[in-house]
Amino acid sequence: MPKASSFSRFTRGVKHTVKAFASTKHPVLVHIVPMRRCNLSCTYCNEYDKTSDPVPIEEMLKRIDRLAEFGTSVVTISGGEPMLHPEIFEIIARIRHHGMIAGLISNGYYFQPKRIEKLNEAGLDYLQISIDNVQPDDVSKKSLKVLDKKLQNLSEYAKFKVNINSVVGGGVKNPEEALTIANRAIELGFSSTVGVIHDEMGLNKGLTDREKEVYKEIKSKGARSYARWNWFQDKLVEGEEYEWRCRAGARYLYVCEDGLVHWCSQQRGTPGISIHEYTREHMEREYITEKWCAPTCTIQCVHQVGHLDAWRDKQISPSDYDKRNGGGRLKKETVTQVLETK
Repeated sequence: MPKASSFSRFTRGVKHTVKAFASTKHPVLVHIVPMRRCNLSCTYCNEYDKTSDPVPIEEMLKRIDRLAEFGTSVVTISGGEPMLHPEIFEIIARIRHHGMIAGLISNGYYFQPKRIEKLNEAGLDYLQISIDNVQPDDVSKKSLKVLDKKLQNLSEYAKFKVNINSVVGGGVKNPEEALTIANRAIELGFSSTVGVIHDEMGLNKGLTDREKEVYKEIKSKGARSYARWNWFQDKLVEGEEYEWRCRAGARYLYVCEDGLVHWCSQQRGTPGISIHEYTREHMEREYITEKWCAPTCTIQCVHQVGHLDAWRDKQISPSDYDKRNGGGRLKKETVTQVLETK
């Protein structure tokens, strides 16, 4: 990977991090879905279908432009399988056109050399691939055996950062396979993370003793990076709750294929407002109000964003928020008053 590309990505990352600490008035990270369809059918996944069409490129570009208006720092494209979108490279280029950091989450099946070169040209900053097992099984086809050639292609051609995420928990048959995946990622020059499989609400399902051992060993491997900023999981793997301030709907947004803003991929429907109608007032309300699902949430990206504001602005219950606003939404000028009374 050319040093110039790495340095440019690093300096832009520092710029956006400083901006995130300096102001709470913009989204730090947005996950946006250009299509729900996926080429796979992993049995634990509730984020795909087999039939939906891609979002028209004109609409996708409008949504990206809207996120830029909010001052968004990072836009990560997810799915379904986003590489199935026929204009995926144009979507990435539009994100970078606005100076935002462009990320991609993929199942890894579509990384032939020519496609990787087009991702380089579009300006992709980082890619995450989740690999569930070494050999494909009835639960998941995202296996190291199937994907290793694609990983080799990425190691040779990609000018963007690549992270490989393995998983433990939730009935994964052989947790030791996560170690094999992590070791292969490091061997190829990628960063490596480990996630805890959650239930259909994004909540912790708990780990066995052996799964806990594997989790800790993987966390000890590789270089430290923002992708590994996930110490909240240490509590969850022990079956404990984690006390934190979830800023979903404000600092983190999940924009589905219908263009609606949700807390996250596992809480679709809340608040369920069109990105074109979403306002800073909506973000202010979600920023200051508690989330019922937070104590046992395993959604790593939302936690990472929440860490940025962990030291400031205590949250209140949604009912207290509405009482202070006479049953409706707080006016913009009253948010500061609420914070000052806590």
